[in-house]
Amino acid sequence: MVLEVNSVDILADCLDVMEKTFSEMPDFETTIDIQAMRPILLETALKMQDNYPYAHPLYAGQMLKPPHPIARLAYMMALWVNPNNHALDGGRASSQMEKEVVVDIARMFGWPNDHLGHLTSGGTMANLEALWIAEQIHPGKTIVASSQAHYTHSRITQVLKIPYQSVAIDELGRMSMEDLEKQLKTGSIGTVVVTLGTTGIGAVDPLDEIIKLQEKYDFRIHIDSAYGGYFRLAENLAKPATDAFALTQAADSIVVDPHKCGLQPYGCGCILFKDPSVGRYYQHDSPYTYFSSDELHLGEISLECSRAGAGAVALWTTMKMLPLNKKGQFATEIMSTHLAAMNLYNKIANDADELSIIEPQTNIVVWAPLKSKASELSKLSQQLFDTAAEHNLHLATIQLPSSWLAKYWPNVDFDEETVTCMRSCLMKAEHIDWVDDIWNIYKSLPR
Repeated sequence: MVLEVNSVDILADCLDVMEKTFSEMPDFETTIDIQAMRPILLETALKMQDNYPYAHPLYAGQMLKPPHPIARLAYMMALWVNPNNHALDGGRASSQMEKEVVVDIARMFGWPNDHLGHLTSGGTMANLEALWIAEQIHPGKTIVASSQAHYTHSRITQVLKIPYQSVAIDELGRMSMEDLEKQLKTGSIGTVVVTLGTTGIGAVDPLDEIIKLQEKYDFRIHIDSAYGGYFRLAENLAKPATDAFALTQAADSIVVDPHKCGLQPYGCGCILFKDPSVGRYYQHDSPYTYFSSDELHLGEISLECSRAGAGAVALWTTMKMLPLNKKGQFATEIMSTHLAAMNLYNKIANDADELSIIEPQTNIVVWAPLKSKASELSKLSQQLFDTAAEHNLHLATIQLPSSWLAKYWPNVDFDEETVTCMRSCLMKAEHIDWVDDIWNIYKSLPR
């Protein structure tokens, strides 16, 4: 089976425990026509057949995978209450759980004491809050990120009407320090977005070198590690990536998405600020919302209003089972995804019919089938992507600049500005045991 269902039996026991809290309430029962629901739900299940097999290790394309079973069960259990983590009135237990997981995530990044943070509906909203705060602190200043950074930064700055510029990348796909310093010399840069694990090629910007530039120029550091943040726990990365992740505590703000490598359902992002005083920018009045307690209501430090408390319940429960410890099971599984990516990369690099690029810095592998012209290479990459799916292997593609690839493929005639390449995201712990199967299926495809 691809879909795990054995754990569902636990749910009824959990609901029995939750029901006891309402034992003093007068009897009340919602009338439900179960027989009427059944055929409609089965029709919905048929509709849901139109999906890729995200749970299977042969799905190795985009950043998609089901949550951990314990996260899924905790989320479902919470839905019987349906807490809203905007105010304590809507979710007392889930709000406390959120505060606890945020403390643990901040500790993972090197902030054991004061900080401000909360969960969000995803990385886009988390980054929006970070860049909004950046604008409050350095009004009118430009925000920069690498050309391989997530497109959300250029889009968010347009929404917030903040000046934005792109920084070139180096040979490893990381932010170019030469180009960054050139832009910093203008004195117009207020915030540098450092991406630790780009979503395209998995590159880790050189945070250690960026911190050195901060000694010469006045700017904030925002870390976008929506995808790669949990690699802070990994101990098997190459030295440049290890050095970058080791210094996350120097940032002014950090974003990570538990719904990516953190085993959570969508949507669950997290924004953290080193300086808790930035909470003053969130201040607002809501006389009918924050009246039940003098404790912090999470809506008082968030741009979002209603937020699913079920996300906090799922994350808290998962982190109870899989704590964010460097020597723990969760960290081991994160490391195994990098090892899987390295194993696939080595097969590509040692095959005369494939074109390798950079060693995986996280768990994303990018390569291309050998062809003499870039246009032919792009065409074959797309063909292999389509054909692989017909053989139950699900990969992805990515378009990369010819100017960057030329350094790696000197014998290719670059007759187009961008090249379509193969891309695989090996983000499941199980991928370590499936690299040979992935490779064998890929190499068996007709060309």
